[in-house]
Amino acid sequence: MGAIVAIVGRPNVGKSTFFNRLIQRREAIVDAVSGVTRDRHYGKSDWNGKEFSLIDTGGYVIGSDDIFEKEIDKQVELAIDEADAIIFMVDVESGVTGMDEDVAKLLRRVDKPVFLAINKVDNAQREADAVEFYALGLGDYYTISSINGSGSGELLDALVKVLPEAQEQDDELPRFAVVGRPNAGKSSFINALIGEDRYIVTDIAGTTRDSIDTKYNRFGFEFNLVDTAGIRRKAKVKEDLEFYSVMRSVRAIEHCDVCILLLDATRGFDGQVQNIFWLAQRNNKGIVILVNKWDLVEKETNSVRDYEKRIREVMEPFVDVPILFISVLNKQRIFKAIETAVEVYKNRSKKIVTRKLNDIMLPIIENRPPPAYKGKFVKIKFCTQLPTPYPQFAFFCNLPQYVREPYKRFLENKLRENFDFTGVPMTVFMRKK
Repeated sequence: MGAIVAIVGRPNVGKSTFFNRLIQRREAIVDAVSGVTRDRHYGKSDWNGKEFSLIDTGGYVIGSDDIFEKEIDKQVELAIDEADAIIFMVDVESGVTGMDEDVAKLLRRVDKPVFLAINKVDNAQREADAVEFYALGLGDYYTISSINGSGSGELLDALVKVLPEAQEQDDELPRFAVVGRPNAGKSSFINALIGEDRYIVTDIAGTTRDSIDTKYNRFGFEFNLVDTAGIRRKAKVKEDLEFYSVMRSVRAIEHCDVCILLLDATRGFDGQVQNIFWLAQRNNKGIVILVNKWDLVEKETNSVRDYEKRIREVMEPFVDVPILFISVLNKQRIFKAIETAVEVYKNRSKKIVTRKLNDIMLPIIENRPPPAYKGKFVKIKFCTQLPTPYPQFAFFCNLPQYVREPYKRFLENKLRENFDFTGVPMTVFMRKK
């Protein structure tokens, strides 16, 4: 369970530049998938070997200044609720503005670590100008220049010192998170599973609700349900904002083994659901898609087959994911949904014996070797599964750098055809033998 760091501040102080600088080292490697639309506001970063998720709250606010103020307040409150630490960014060029004071007022009330970062400080004069930010009442500050990265080292050193240690999950039970956009029926689904009485929805103001885990033991299955704390119905936070659902989902997704992605059949596999899907995929979690409220869809115009095909087209290239049509209201196929999640969990932790892997994969590779590149022929000699929490395979060959993405995808498809990895992202590496 990684820590979450949120970057807050008014528009145009350089949050995104800083954010991109922190995640670029990782993102370039993680995102080898082509053509995936990604949420540009979420990424993973690490510093001195400590990994954390980074959320840039900027870029969501559109509209006039007074709307800005309200939106920024909302984002700061959400960051206060959801993040483990907060970087508050201001800009030395414009000095302390009313909006900065506003944000500072909210941040002074929190007991979470807040780091005041003063951006665009790239000479001695500006270093001197930065002193006025003491007026925000947040204590010491860090001067940085997110364009060239100067000063960010000191800030990150201090930041990773206060982040909570990643908790090792003590119990061996699978962890399932039910995610999806608001009103897709997540709570009703959980209630249908657990039985109404167990799930008393409380709203105590100001209690931090990290994912609430419910141990589930029925029908011969035992697992933990990670609730995405959809409980917090603050009037102030309008649930329909993209940003909030993504932020909520981040914590749940990082915390689980399998994501049960619930969507409303009448709304379809829309942008926000896709974002949550990519997020789960990028974190290499098992995924099960449940299409809820199927009973409300006009059957004449929609067959299950067509509907499923449309979803799979959007999911490409990772289409080996179970899609089930359910109705929480009529308790249809809810048990099947859990059964499927358990299967996906098993697939995710499946280990294939090296000899068997080679017996099956080497003849396939011999039949269709990687295409020659610049007159060079790639020979793959051996493959093995790496000892990681999710399936990763290494193929050893003479010229790994000449194996292109399409061929890796071909290998992945063959692995999927021969061994059941449904619902689980996998990575194929080429290594020098």
